[in-house]
Amino acid sequence: SRYDYTSQYDLLVFRRLASGQARAAAQAGTASSPAAQAAPPSPPVRRTGPPVLRNIDTSPVGFAMFDQVLLSVHPDDCTVRDAYAARLLAAMPSDLREGRLNPTSGTRLPASPADLMLRVVNLIVDGFLDLRRELSRQLDHWQTELLRPRTRFANWSALLDARLALHELDEVCEDQRAAVQDWTDALETWAPPEDAASLRELDLLKVRSRDVLEHIERVVHHVRRLEQSTETVVQMHFSVQSNRTNDIMRTLTALTAVFLPLNLIAGIFGMNFEFIPLVHKQDGFWWAMGSMTTIAVGLTVFFWRKRYMARTAQD
Repeated sequence: SRYDYTSQYDLLVFRRLASGQARAAAQAGTASSPAAQAAPPSPPVRRTGPPVLRNIDTSPVGFAMFDQVLLSVHPDDCTVRDAYAARLLAAMPSDLREGRLNPTSGTRLPASPADLMLRVVNLIVDGFLDLRRELSRQLDHWQTELLRPRTRFANWSALLDARLALHELDEVCEDQRAAVQDWTDALETWAPPEDAASLRELDLLKVRSRDVLEHIERVVHHVRRLEQSTETVVQMHFSVQSNRTNDIMRTLTALTAVFLPLNLIAGIFGMNFEFIPLVHKQDGFWWAMGSMTTIAVGLTVFFWRKRYMARTAQD
């Protein structure tokens, strides 16, 4: 997305959301032409990340703003053009369509080519705002999977691809914001009109430009928040796994400490000496087993009270 101007017109190129499936269908529809058959097939664009990002692409829309005419260039599969054209037709009464200037509709029609351009751009930005819900739903699902202590998350490649796609979306929105900001700065250089109606129209144009810029900033803020939350959840995932590993090692260490005295007693009575206390007594075995059981139970109770064998509570 970018903004430029000449002495005759202003030029704004703005990237909009496009469905990869719709683009593929449009390319398949034009493949039957002789020029398309003669040209080598272009490699398909492979999208990665979650489904909401894998099926979404961006394509540019161009606007050339003259004093009385707005010239726009759209892709073949552009739904924004058709949607806004239908909105305009719905807002225009029949007598206005026939050339009579007494509209009865309550919807305000664009007052200038610049106003019309901003309304179409605002409709494009609304598509990016609607994308936030799908992004949040997909990443929230992954965050839930990452925070489950007993779940082994194995979809790391898709998560990395999603982060890369979020970076790409952030760059697209940054270019959009820079283009609209340049347009807003150019509005400040316009000569103020003499009549009050034209001055009010210019003020409304500035307000609408700032409103579009604020919508783009909302998308940028949301994308960056998703990136930060994803990184935070990944760190929390590894913290939970590390805590679980510490619990396992602590339990194993406590069990080892319980059996160490028992191994010591068994090792002492297993020595090849002829005279060992309790060896030649009839109840020596039961004394040894009783002492080993008492020591094991006592150490287990001690470690349990010290919470060495307790599991850390995890939600």
